[in-house]
Amino acid sequence: MSLFVEFHLIQNFAPSNLNRDDTGAPKDALFGGHRRARVSSQCFKRAIRLNAAAAATIPAQNQGVRTKKLKQLLETRLTVLDRPEAGVQIEAALAGAGLKLKEDGKTEYLLFLGQGEIEAFAQLIHKHWDALAAAPAPDAKKSKKEAKASLPPEIVKEAKALLNGQKAVDVAMFGRMLADMPGVNQDAACQVAHALSTHRVEREFDYFTAVDDKGDADETGAGMIGQIEFNSATFYRYAVIDAAKLVGNLHDDRELALIGIRAFVQAMARAIPTGKQNTFAAHNPPSFVGVVLRHASPFNLANAFERPIWPKADKEITTLSVEKLAKHDAQVSGFYGDGKDVWAYLDMTGAWPGDKGEVQPSLDALATWVETHVRAELGA
Repeated sequence: MSLFVEFHLIQNFAPSNLNRDDTGAPKDALFGGHRRARVSSQCFKRAIRLNAAAAATIPAQNQGVRTKKLKQLLETRLTVLDRPEAGVQIEAALAGAGLKLKEDGKTEYLLFLGQGEIEAFAQLIHKHWDALAAAPAPDAKKSKKEAKASLPPEIVKEAKALLNGQKAVDVAMFGRMLADMPGVNQDAACQVAHALSTHRVEREFDYFTAVDDKGDADETGAGMIGQIEFNSATFYRYAVIDAAKLVGNLHDDRELALIGIRAFVQAMARAIPTGKQNTFAAHNPPSFVGVVLRHASPFNLANAFERPIWPKADKEITTLSVEKLAKHDAQVSGFYGDGKDVWAYLDMTGAWPGDKGEVQPSLDALATWVETHVRAELGA
């Protein structure tokens, strides 16, 4: 049976510019015919990954890293293994896996690798040190296929087999795609939607000046002037984890999958993008965090806000948003659900119906609830 772990959040941010476009303006989108504030899924996914790493809720060996500096990481690890000056061996080993380094020592494109994959490469190089040292010097004119052909077949086979995720939770969650190496692609077990404001927004401008602390008496005016665009919005955030897919991506390690799901509950609620935070300090936690276990199919409830929320004198926009979210879920699940949805939630607004799931006293309690129920569903 399919099991989808869904996350529905209502989060109001003070004036901020958390995720900006190429002009420096806060990202936005048209939805329901009205301009909405937007924070991209990529932005929130990075914030979630970094939050989970900082909180150490996932074992270090099961974390991932996104980088072009694989050679540098391997050099550091090989120095610990008493294998200094490993440049030739590293390039040869990476060529065996189908990866090529540019003249600056970086990979051709950004890689999303598990720490276990990096460690496995270091061990491969350590094991085949002499054979890799004897490999022909890398040639920028050679194709990747030609570079592989110059290595012993057993090394090529081992190198290619290393890129299997090595149980990196964030790689298993968010997936990866390398166009020229489809064999190492990983379909994501987690999908994250772009966060959209539940109401209309207008961009605002902050005109600022900076004074020269060492200015002379005859030097009037500012030492610098400029402007920053910002907005303030109540966002609806949505994500869903396919629990069975996550277990499969982690090589059927159910316990690690449960650790990953618990960590995601915590990070989804705590993670806040870092854009312009030194200017705005918009550290505002969600007013509502709802988690629902579904079986029929996942339901993004953004259409609850197709008609934007309008302010009322006696209610906060967050409260109105939670009310509308609950009403829309009842309609959607009534039409398309299987009657087996199970909710748990944190609610600072008091607007979520008391008979719709189990209220939790804290984020940690919510994470425990999710872990317990998913464990029961998976039979772990």
